[in-house]
Amino acid sequence: MSESPSIEQVNQLLHDITDPETGRSIVRTKQLYSTSVENQVIRLNIGLTTHSLPIADRFEEQIRRHLTAQFPDHQVEIEFSDHERRPPAIGQIGLRCRSVIAVGSGKGGVGKSTVATCLALGLKKAGCKVGLMDADVYGPSVPQLIGVHGQPAKEGDKIAPIDADGMPVMSIGFMVPVEQAVIWRGPMLHSAVTQFLRDTAWGDLDYLIIDMPPGTGDVALTLSQLMPATGSVVVCTPQKVALLDAIKALSMLEKVKIPALGIVENMSTFICPDNGKSYDIFGKGGAKKLAEQMGVPFLGELPINIGMRERGDGGLTLENFDDPQVAPHLNEMIENLVWSLAERAAEEPVKPDLPVLG
Repeated sequence: MSESPSIEQVNQLLHDITDPETGRSIVRTKQLYSTSVENQVIRLNIGLTTHSLPIADRFEEQIRRHLTAQFPDHQVEIEFSDHERRPPAIGQIGLRCRSVIAVGSGKGGVGKSTVATCLALGLKKAGCKVGLMDADVYGPSVPQLIGVHGQPAKEGDKIAPIDADGMPVMSIGFMVPVEQAVIWRGPMLHSAVTQFLRDTAWGDLDYLIIDMPPGTGDVALTLSQLMPATGSVVVCTPQKVALLDAIKALSMLEKVKIPALGIVENMSTFICPDNGKSYDIFGKGGAKKLAEQMGVPFLGELPINIGMRERGDGGLTLENFDDPQVAPHLNEMIENLVWSLAERAAEEPVKPDLPVLG
């Protein structure tokens, strides 16, 4: 049995562990609240922001592996506590948000809005502070997917977003009758997106998920001009025609300086409810190969699921997280996205002179 390390020795090793949000040492950001060593057990209390809650288990395992590699005869017990840190102001528009994530696709009909809505709902379910913005002005489907309707009201000099069980939501679908088409040129699109971002009372957010219009167009340009978006998630199906369009979407987003955080393959497999057999209706694995070719993280695949479609049509998308066939895929997608953000933060940490402590 090896000799127990001192608290100083443990803390020195923890200098190598970086906060998933900022990429800075948890010791330097004062997120290591306490350390104790007793009876071959190392106990830690570490502060974690709500932004990182979806990957708490992965983060815990990373810390445990790091310590047990040095002290194999010791158990490691980790408790996470809330770490308060106000989100930074992004650009010149007054939005306070840690991560702005655009969800796009090269073509319509691949389930982009469903993925965007599931990302937002899943992050919120994990404990994050999330806003959802429907920037798909020609086909705003977010209100239907989450089952909320109404007219946004004025809140001082701001627009009060529609509340979806504690999640602020904005969509052109709240302002235009369902049967009315939106026929706008570029300047009107720019104005609408600007108003949604700048004039909406979003509050302090960990994540703002933006459902983009399909294809490559004006909204992405507007977004890149207004603020530095954290990154994008591109949705496609396995079939070749969708993958070709996804390549164009990735190229466009790169040109407007919205880095790709990952690719999601939707409609990857159909599991027949009658016999339990799997059928690859649109093919399988194409998006994963594309991600490897493009050097972009693969966030996961979502099956073709009748219940998922029915819940979306009924405004009950949140219930997908109770479906044992769908929920594991959704949770993996969300964890992979947040882990992708953590890896980027570790490579490019927040500068020490920025106000990371709140």
